[in-house]
Amino acid sequence: MKYTYSKKEKLKSKILIDQLFTEGQSVSAFPLRLVYLGITFNDDVIAKTGVSVSKRNFKTAVDRNRIKRLLREVYRLNKATYFNNLTTQHAFMILYIGKEKPTFTQIETSMKRLFEKFLNKVS
Repeated sequence: MKYTYSKKEKLKSKILIDQLFTEGQSVSAFPLRLVYLGITFNDDVIAKTGVSVSKRNFKTAVDRNRIKRLLREVYRLNKATYFNNLTTQHAFMILYIGKEKPTFTQIETSMKRLFEKFLNKVS
């Protein structure tokens, strides 16, 4: 798996996002929450991923966009380590549920804990 986050890997389908939140399961590692659902895609990607930050906790779009950029970058750098051994396809939504602006290292450590919890729960 490459260290890229291409257009094929992004979760964009409104129908799939609704299905993810109604049928999916979740894992938390504060300040992150991962909602996931095992599903098959027409594409040959292992996972489709989206990120979200609450408008309630961060009023300005600048702050929300900064956190989303950090989430995407940490996911891009760590997905090859954790998802190379997955055999089934999954849809992921990574939610930032904290109330303070995070740093890159804070997000990276919590994302690694989150992926570890996910892999333990799936296997």
